[in-house]
Amino acid sequence: MKKILTIITLFAFFLGYSQLANVADGESISLRIHYGFLNAGTANLTTKKVNYKGVPHLYVKGTGQTTGAVKAFFKVEDLYESYINIGTELPSFYVRNVKEGSYTQHFQTVFNHDNQTLILTDKKNPANGSKLIKSAKDVQDMLSCFYYLRSKTPAELKVGTVINMNVWIDDEMFPFQLKVTGTENLKTKFGTINALKIIPSVKSGRVFKEKEGVTMWVSNDYNHIPLLLKAELAVGSLKASIDDYKNVKFPLKFTK
Repeated sequence: MKKILTIITLFAFFLGYSQLANVADGESISLRIHYGFLNAGTANLTTKKVNYKGVPHLYVKGTGQTTGAVKAFFKVEDLYESYINIGTELPSFYVRNVKEGSYTQHFQTVFNHDNQTLILTDKKNPANGSKLIKSAKDVQDMLSCFYYLRSKTPAELKVGTVINMNVWIDDEMFPFQLKVTGTENLKTKFGTINALKIIPSVKSGRVFKEKEGVTMWVSNDYNHIPLLLKAELAVGSLKASIDDYKNVKFPLKFTK
């Protein structure tokens, strides 16, 4: 079960009009996570518009935790935070504070996009101090990439679209590619809704069975909210489905 919630926060948090101003203040999206036949946990995303260092930002908080029987033998409590500049759609400050079984980590990252550097601080080991690291142009973090892609219009995420980006995870940069491969009418607990099918290219090995072992579905509208994720892992399979949503910017068109 280790890294299950990390996968959720990376891919279910993937995927605003090219302005973050169109993401609703106070939006909340919840996902129910299943590992095989087990009800394994939940993940939640919330937004709030704030001023960070005097500049308008979107503050995003992502949480993930195991529940029920899974929590009894593998406890997960993950917290992710990102302050995203509304004008540039790039992150200014990012926090990853996770507890997954015996594994714990607490990183804080300050981004300087003007000179393509970042400052990484290991809050778990303060004696290590902070590190100045060379980054990449327009780098995103694990939460900001989700809202960057949600800022695309339906025309910008049409079938056949390929999007490349660099994503900062933990203390390392990863190149990602997402392909919009089709549309389909997806059944959810709220009804049926038209969805985009998206395949992220990921590194196979310790976690995933193959390079394209993850498939996700997002609403085919201006919201682009995550509806369903399926992942074939090196051991077992994972599914995350939408469980609740509040204060989304545009009405979701579910049919019974």
